[in-house]
Amino acid sequence: MLDIRFIVENETLVREKLRYRLKDPSLLDEVVALDQKRRALQKEGDVLRQEKNQKSKEIGVIKSRGGDASAVMSEVAKLGEKLSDLERQEREVSETLTGKLMMIPNLPMDDVPVGEDETSNQEIRRWGDVPSFSFSPRTHDEIAETLGILDFERGAKIAGSGFTLYRGLGARLERALINFMLDTHREDGYEEYFVPFLIKGSSLEGTGQLPKFKEDLYHIEGEDLYLNPTAEVPLTNIYQNEILTEKDLPRWITAYAPSFRKEAGSYGKDTKGIIRQHQFNKVELVKICRPEDSEKEHQQMVEQAQKILKRLGLAHRVVVLSQGDMGFSAAKCYDVEVWLPGQNRYREISSVSNCLDFQARRAQIRFRRESTGKLEFVHTLNGSGLAVGRTVVAILENYQQPDGSVVIPEVLRPYMGGVESITKISL
Repeated sequence: MLDIRFIVENETLVREKLRYRLKDPSLLDEVVALDQKRRALQKEGDVLRQEKNQKSKEIGVIKSRGGDASAVMSEVAKLGEKLSDLERQEREVSETLTGKLMMIPNLPMDDVPVGEDETSNQEIRRWGDVPSFSFSPRTHDEIAETLGILDFERGAKIAGSGFTLYRGLGARLERALINFMLDTHREDGYEEYFVPFLIKGSSLEGTGQLPKFKEDLYHIEGEDLYLNPTAEVPLTNIYQNEILTEKDLPRWITAYAPSFRKEAGSYGKDTKGIIRQHQFNKVELVKICRPEDSEKEHQQMVEQAQKILKRLGLAHRVVVLSQGDMGFSAAKCYDVEVWLPGQNRYREISSVSNCLDFQARRAQIRFRRESTGKLEFVHTLNGSGLAVGRTVVAILENYQQPDGSVVIPEVLRPYMGGVESITKISL
């Protein structure tokens, strides 16, 4: 959440920064007007409190002299009623203001490319050679169905479209990747967690999924619980409403979790295969750090996500997203995109975001600065390390063979019980 004082004091700058991020600019008008109303009510309340306190003192003086204070007491009672009404109005305005602020996205950092969509994204670097084939490479869904390791029809029968059944070595490959990613990130210094898969609404508010993206979430009827949309939520909210010491920072944490999203607004996109699913697995990376360290930590996190792809031998590139293409909570975001031969293009496999203090304000995560003793908001960062299903896609397409089999990357073989390749199994 943005600081209302910053918005009011820098309204022109905020409007320019949100030019490609805020679809309804009138929301800023509402926020500024509500803040003005709240301040006016506070000022009026302060005057009334002062008058009420003064009158209350007069009552004591009158009584001490044996006089009749009933008239003044009546005035104080009326002032109290008026003050209670003002305080109620102030609370209502403050709650409305907070709700409106919750709908405003983060401000992009100064070096984020200006633009409204992906056409303004900028490629930063590439790694690895795009593979060449002596045959026309197939898509992952064609490969998987031929090998019998993904069953789209039965997955849909069980749960509906957007759900897939993994089978045999397909299931083992998914599990192997999860363990491989967690081990790699743990070796890099991340602390591993196993998190709840059901999330309270307050936690989703803390990281920015609520109220803005409520339509994308699976809600548990009759309870304040939602299916986890990404492990960024439980990991970041570990420290919700906490004050950390400066020595506690930075905190590097990682977790595997299944993610559940309705993908509202994405109908018709990537309907074949497992590129876009309602349920998918991710290994998430989260960092919580001092404000002055977040840019360095961001660059390092991108490299840590890339490390998985490098060890798997998968060609990829890093792209910095434009203002209009970033996620709601991000101030700066890099996408790591892996090469998919079946699609003849790079596709996102990880988004790594620096949210600055945007989520920390919402979740009230602070630290005490040793040099001053003052409380400050931490900076939070998150990224996929990686999206597991999309990594399966990349392996199937990049390691496919002329006979239809798929070679298992060497680094994964110990996690697959020594299996070196996937060949067709009977249906």
